[in-house]
Amino acid sequence: MTHRIRQFFIFILILVGLALIGWWFIGPTWRLFLSNPPTKTDVLFWEQSQRDSGFALSDQIPFVKTVPIEPGSRPRALDIGDPLVTDYDISAFMERQNSASIVILHKGAVRFEAYGLNQAADKRWTSFSVAKAMTSTLLGIAIAEGHIESLSDPVSQYIEELRGSSYDDVTIHQLLTMTSGVAWTEDYDDPASDVALFNDAEGEGDTPAIVTYLKDLPRAHEPGTIFNYSTGETNLVGILIEAAVGVALNTYLSDKIWEPYGMAGYASWVISDSGEPISGCCIQATARDFARFGQFILDGARLDGASVLPDDWLSEATRTQIRTDRNQTFDYGYQWWTRDDGSFAAFGAFGQSIFIDPNRDLVIATNASWRDARGKIADQRADRDLFFEAIQASIDAEDG
Repeated sequence: MTHRIRQFFIFILILVGLALIGWWFIGPTWRLFLSNPPTKTDVLFWEQSQRDSGFALSDQIPFVKTVPIEPGSRPRALDIGDPLVTDYDISAFMERQNSASIVILHKGAVRFEAYGLNQAADKRWTSFSVAKAMTSTLLGIAIAEGHIESLSDPVSQYIEELRGSSYDDVTIHQLLTMTSGVAWTEDYDDPASDVALFNDAEGEGDTPAIVTYLKDLPRAHEPGTIFNYSTGETNLVGILIEAAVGVALNTYLSDKIWEPYGMAGYASWVISDSGEPISGCCIQATARDFARFGQFILDGARLDGASVLPDDWLSEATRTQIRTDRNQTFDYGYQWWTRDDGSFAAFGAFGQSIFIDPNRDLVIATNASWRDARGKIADQRADRDLFFEAIQASIDAEDG
């Protein structure tokens, strides 16, 4: 073998070695993602392995556009409490759920914390519709600050492009409770559903893309009468907040909650093609910060001893405003799912949740990668409800 050929083979071996080292150092999540990268940008129709990795990489994948939610310089410490004593097999539950994380806070302290799918305490995961509860809270703050006058105001008072549309006489309250009466299909298995199509809409001039999509939808029911789950309408709430306060929604969240309450990690919000945060979906944050948000709500949304919300906001937002059979044992408030026992939750597709029980001083944050968006195939949603009830029973047993 000549000297030149030997050099060539050494060069190839070095390249292969560097490639293997790089493949190792990118970590297991990226390795899984790159072994079967999605060809579709719509996450509703990804394969299971793509979800298992991609939900952790939503603000790192080049074709997903996000904007930052900056944390403060003084993270809120989470005390570590005694390990939760329970007869319930949480490890088996996590396996059934295809769980990425569970954080349980009781009386503000961590009683249980575990991770799967290569997640860890410092890694982000996407929220899906858990973001709706954060958007609702920002609306309450905007009212408290005087940017928005009343929930009785018509939506078109703040979004002029909706004048003359089916939304012209719909109130903010009806948007919050998803009772606008405007036709919308939220079928996660149907690529022709509105929830699958709206992201492909294009803005018209300065009009946000979601507004151009929604303003042409027909009326299906009288406003205020029928619950119809619509991510599009929460997206309108976000546009309305931005129009009223004059600040981008991600910045408003950072300024009003993320930074002052002491969320520990950088977070991000997925944006539409026209640049607005998709306020009905997709905040990337750590499980601990999702749990911190739950604690913030449980503690009355207080900063420096004073609530940032109107006096009756949380009591109204987290009680049943409209009955619905969409989410089994839960009804609906202001973008929160509600139960008659006083507990309530924010839910997101594929197994994301923040469950809050004020009577037990309990917060449970979960992230997962279910087999389907609503957990129907393997009864994963019903299984999660039973998990909440088992943890409630364990807390009751402790308290006698």
